[in-house]
Amino acid sequence: MKKVAFETLGCKLNFSETSSMRRDFENEGFELGEFNEEADVYVINTCSVTMDANSACRKTVRQALRRNPDAFVAVVGCYAQLEPEEIAQIDGVDVVLGAKDKFKLLDLFDEFVKQEKTIIHTSDVNEAVDFHHAFSSDDRTRAFLKVQDGCNYKCSFCTIPLARGESRSPKISTVVRNAELLVEEGFKEVIITGVNSGDFGYGTDEDFYQLLQALEHVDGLERLRVSSIEPNLLHEDIIRFAATSTKLQPHFHIPLQSGSDEMLKIMKRRYRSDLYRGRVELIRELMPDACIGVDVITGHPGETEELFQKSFDFIDSMNISYLHVFTYSERPNTHALTLKPVIHKQERKKRTYKLRRLSKKKRFAFDQQFVGQTRPALFEEENKEGLMFGWTDNYVRIAIPFNHRLTNTIQQIEIGEYSQDGFHHGKLDGEIVEQERAIEELLI
Repeated sequence: MKKVAFETLGCKLNFSETSSMRRDFENEGFELGEFNEEADVYVINTCSVTMDANSACRKTVRQALRRNPDAFVAVVGCYAQLEPEEIAQIDGVDVVLGAKDKFKLLDLFDEFVKQEKTIIHTSDVNEAVDFHHAFSSDDRTRAFLKVQDGCNYKCSFCTIPLARGESRSPKISTVVRNAELLVEEGFKEVIITGVNSGDFGYGTDEDFYQLLQALEHVDGLERLRVSSIEPNLLHEDIIRFAATSTKLQPHFHIPLQSGSDEMLKIMKRRYRSDLYRGRVELIRELMPDACIGVDVITGHPGETEELFQKSFDFIDSMNISYLHVFTYSERPNTHALTLKPVIHKQERKKRTYKLRRLSKKKRFAFDQQFVGQTRPALFEEENKEGLMFGWTDNYVRIAIPFNHRLTNTIQQIEIGEYSQDGFHHGKLDGEIVEQERAIEELLI
């Protein structure tokens, strides 16, 4: 029996697709191993978002071959779609499969033996467009469910439309069935993911709002989150639905990229700052305790010091919870490469650092307001130095003493003081504590 190991570079969507490939290999009789172990086959699922894609890919290939110089190495995914010839020059790579072709690995090879010359399979991502279902988990409690792929937007900095093609998605009935399967496997929480999830149903008579309404009725599904949604697609009816939903959690992650309208225009984003502010204010009006995360890019060409400060001030003025800050990096075949002025890399890093400091300040302020409150938290299975961790409904990280019986359960937790390690200590509801004590006495 051959052993296969996988490594994922990039987003949650990539992780869900890697999990799909893992299941395909397992169904074909392969033994599944970890990437840091010796294996016969290594599959590296790549990302194209940053300029580090090439170096990250090379480093990962070298790591695999150090563990087994005779291993079959497949490099697949977005970066493989965009730069197949470049990847083929990396010593030890046996096959390069693009975004559409990565799921064909088992069809193309039987023995998985080293090749004399790297084989490249890439297809036009917009030719005979299909949708490949995928889901993954970061533990046995939360699953990431892919509902959409591709993107029709042409943001100046982004290569994803080139790598993944046009927006597409399955029928709502199919997504609902996949969610039901995840519930049957024991998952309490499903996180909707995609390249542009809010564009679900593009070109059909279905849409993202209808999808959320359908998932609301999945029996046994206790929690639902959306990994990310564009502000122009986060319509008011979706926000109002979230405010009354029994499953959709009060947690939004909304890409901004810049708080400057001039930069949003340069970036070819499909909204302006007043729309974004309106979305945040409506969420706060209807769900005061909601967690709101924001994506921002620093150092994009054209971002003068004045425009960066406008963006910083806009973000600082809003009642948001945390930031994901990305330093701009040049990507081939993007419109941003034609723009001026180009921001020096050291200046980009300085701006990133400044925004990440702001993020820590906002995250701390958001979390602190709930100290002393009791909120529901879903607990994970891992024992980390005697502690188990969970997330509240509004995405506050909680830790309590480890108890395996609480794994994959939702408990009412009193939120305690903040730890310098990035979480809050929690206190179990008194009734649950007494029940646990009684169980311990019976076991003794």
